[in-house]
Amino acid sequence: MNVMHAMVANGSDPLSPKRTVPAMRPLTIDLYRLEYALAARDACEHYLDLENGDIRAVFPGEAPPGADEKYDVQHDRYLHIEPLGLPQSIAMREAFLFTQHDPNAHAALSAALRGRKPLRTFDFKLEDFPEVRQAWLDYQAVQLREYAISWLHDNGLEPSRR
Repeated sequence: MNVMHAMVANGSDPLSPKRTVPAMRPLTIDLYRLEYALAARDACEHYLDLENGDIRAVFPGEAPPGADEKYDVQHDRYLHIEPLGLPQSIAMREAFLFTQHDPNAHAALSAALRGRKPLRTFDFKLEDFPEVRQAWLDYQAVQLREYAISWLHDNGLEPSRR
């Protein structure tokens, strides 16, 4: 399992009287699950539990995590993971195409991105080019990892140096 240890703000540093610096506590996050949540094109919503690092999927019709709590309500415990939007997903694929030198694959995949249901069509057309498909999977993995780390930073979570 690929996990990332992140640090979460948990109060202030008692040793620094001049400036208040949030103390960080470790939080282990499964990066593959975070990447999946960021790339998800399914109907469920994903949330990061800031208490234990779990990533929870909530299906349509289900209450968000913590909504059913009666006593120990912690509004800041769950962080919604917003998946990549359609423009971001298309931009990632377009950037990938600039790395490819197969003119047939480039033409077919570019046309797929300009057509109806661009992501599904792109994935379908990749099946015609096995080497390009593998290159896409490798490229996507790197991009999603970078996006996941950026998402952590944007949400005040800092990857540890482990």
